[in-house]
Amino acid sequence: MENVFFIDNSILQNSLTKIRDKNLKPSLVRKHLSVIGKILLIEALKNETLELKQVETWFTMDNFPVMNEDDYVIVPILRAGLPMMEGCLEILEDAKVGFLAIKRDEETLESKVYYERLPDLKDKTVIITDPMVATGGSLIKAIEIIKSRNPKKIISLNVIASKEGIKKVSKFKDVLFYIGAVDPILNDKGYIVPGIGDAGDRCFNTL
Repeated sequence: MENVFFIDNSILQNSLTKIRDKNLKPSLVRKHLSVIGKILLIEALKNETLELKQVETWFTMDNFPVMNEDDYVIVPILRAGLPMMEGCLEILEDAKVGFLAIKRDEETLESKVYYERLPDLKDKTVIITDPMVATGGSLIKAIEIIKSRNPKKIISLNVIASKEGIKKVSKFKDVLFYIGAVDPILNDKGYIVPGIGDAGDRCFNTL
C-alpha cells in the first residue's frame, strides 16, 4: 500500500504506550494524543513545497522559505480528533479548521454524520485527525465528504489502526495515511485490541 505510511518514532511510541494505560488521566490522554498528532503532522509535511517570504531580521531584509499555512485545513473527527487538532495547530498556527462529527451505531457498526462545518476546501490540503481506524467506517465517511469539496490533497493522521481498517481505507489511492501503530485484533464490537479504548470518552472523562 503505497499511500499508507507507518511512522517509526520513539517519542510517538512512548506516548502511545502511556495512552494504552486504562488508568491514565483524561488530561494526559489529551496531552499525548496532541504529541502524537504533532509527530504525524511533521512526518506528513516534511517535503511540502515552500514559498519565499520577505522578513526583516535584526540586520537586514531578506527572503526566507515558509509554508503558506492558509492552504491547509485541519478537520478533526469529533470528539477524539480534537486533541490531535490542537497539536497540529501548534505547528500550523494559521491553518483553517473544519469539523465533522461522525458517530458509529454500536449495533450495526454503521457510521453516521450528525454535524458538519467545513470551510471552502477547493484546492486546499486537508488534514484529517482521527486517533483510531477500527472498522474504517467513520474515516471513509469523512473522506467521501471531503473529496466532494474538491481539495488538492487529503492527508489522514491516525494514532492506531486495525489491519481490517487499513485495508478498507487504503482503497482511496489519492489519500495519504500516516499511522502510528497497527494492532492485530478487531473484536466483535468493532474495537481495536489491545487498542486504547474509546478515545473520545477517555479524552473528555465521559466513560
